[in-house]
Amino acid sequence: MDFKSDFKTNLKNLRQENNLGQVELAKKIGVSKGTISLWENGLREPNMSSLIALAIFFKVSIDYLVGLDE
Repeated sequence: MDFKSDFKTNLKNLRQENNLGQVELAKKIGVSKGTISLWENGLREPNMSSLIALAIFFKVSIDYLVGLDE
């Protein structure tokens, strides 16, 4: 399993499904646009507080975000 690939794909899909740009998502969860870009390109992984913020914002589980749950 490639969790990094699953996370970046799931994040980008969720963002696009919700018609959000990287800047808008970044503002909503309190990170920079560059951070969202790094995550979506698989160059960085989020810390636990960011994963929680994303899960709450998108109303999904952390397991879903990282590809452990469909």
